Amino acid sequence: SSNSRRLVRAEETATMRYLRGFGNSFESEAVDGALPEGQNTPQRVAHGLYAEQLSGTAFTAPRSTNQRTWMYRLEPSVVHAKHRKRPHARLQAKFEEHNSSVAIDQLRWRPPPLLSGANEGTDWVDGLVTMCGSGSAEEKDGVAIHLYSFDADMTSRNRAFVNADGDLLIVPQSGDLLVTTELGRLSVPAGEIVVIPRNIAFAVDHQPELAADPAANGRSSGGCRGYVLESFSSAHFRLPDLGPIGANGLAEPRDFEHPCAWFEDRAGEFTVTTKMLGELFDRPRAHSVFDVVAWRGNYVPYKFDLAKFVTVNSVSVDHLDPSIFTVLTIPSSEPGVASVDFVIFPPRWMCAEHTFRPPYYHRNCMSEFMGLIDGGYDAKVGFVPGGSSLHGIGVPHGPDAATFEAASCADTSKPVKFTAGTAFMFETRCHLRLTAFAADESEAGLLDTAYAECWKGLRRATIPVRE
Repeated sequence: SSNSRRLVRAEETATMRYLRGFGNSFESEAVDGALPEGQNTPQRVAHGLYAEQLSGTAFTAPRSTNQRTWMYRLEPSVVHAKHRKRPHARLQAKFEEHNSSVAIDQLRWRPPPLLSGANEGTDWVDGLVTMCGSGSAEEKDGVAIHLYSFDADMTSRNRAFVNADGDLLIVPQSGDLLVTTELGRLSVPAGEIVVIPRNIAFAVDHQPELAADPAANGRSSGGCRGYVLESFSSAHFRLPDLGPIGANGLAEPRDFEHPCAWFEDRAGEFTVTTKMLGELFDRPRAHSVFDVVAWRGNYVPYKFDLAKFVTVNSVSVDHLDPSIFTVLTIPSSEPGVASVDFVIFPPRWMCAEHTFRPPYYHRNCMSEFMGLIDGGYDAKVGFVPGGSSLHGIGVPHGPDAATFEAASCADTSKPVKFTAGTAFMFETRCHLRLTAFAADESEAGLLDTAYAECWKGLRRATIPVRE
């Protein structure tokens, strides 16, 4: 039953093992001898398994960026019934004048409500809503930013999801996640992130506890919510170059964790939902899609604990630019300019003397979408966990009046450890357009229409008149 599977799963997640590194070629098998030796496509695979390659880049991509994984599964992915279109009014993968609006002002949103687990509940896919984006999945250029809120497990519904439109970077804010993928399972508590490359099937559940309530029947107690960055680019996330920082620092390759092979041999009524060009399509299957017994390759989902980020900061005066907080990046065709960066502002020591320590006032050539995982943010009062903000290209932003006054009078002769919370930023070179959901100013929407009030207390400077 789903209840017994949930309890067994809770015990297993406590002892999950991972493959560590970044950009490596890995191999893993759940059954000894399932991986072929010395070749990828033997005439007969052990145990009657099927060899199937998943390409993450073109065959002819340079070896330094070429990504693919060979899977050895109980049944090839091609075995399924005809796709059926599935409506989803709140997802978007193309951003044009007729379906989105210009984000010219400073914008902030309240958190989406945590779902209660009532009735049948809402799973991760149905709980997605697009906030903003640029470009299109069709052109393989641009990004989309989504929020999620759910209270029902996908695996309890025999459901999996495949995103054909791009890579997904998921940031849990409330509620720990158990992410089951074709290549294995990842336990992703709030405070960690998980990256699911394009076209890998996965399911998102609430991370069960050992004392899970059997009466929950696959629903999450209290619900889960978080943020999703979707990149339409054919390039994938990579670690940023460190330049003069040297060989060490920021997100270390040793701290990225990939799943070990895990499979289930279950028959029943299963559904794989695929997102292609922003539309959803269901394909029925008679067996679970999570049937990969062994695999090898470098096109693999992974997770990262943000608490392990090695922070760099000024130890004399002034600010280093926020790029020093970059965890992952996707390069663009323009040298030195990212298509999109994932940046965090974690707990850290602040010790610059004679310096205004909070983030400075700024007009950027990039768009900045921010979220708050926990606690508070050192530049704003009223920015709450689960909330988000957007400051587009050229849009002025910076500390509110209260923060400015406090920081202007602070004693900077002593170092201070900021421990109030962890914020993050999706930063992109793209102009981001708002969906109708994000632009909704009614009480039913999440938009904070009083956001600009936080700067009204800033006093205008006066220059003494010379006599």
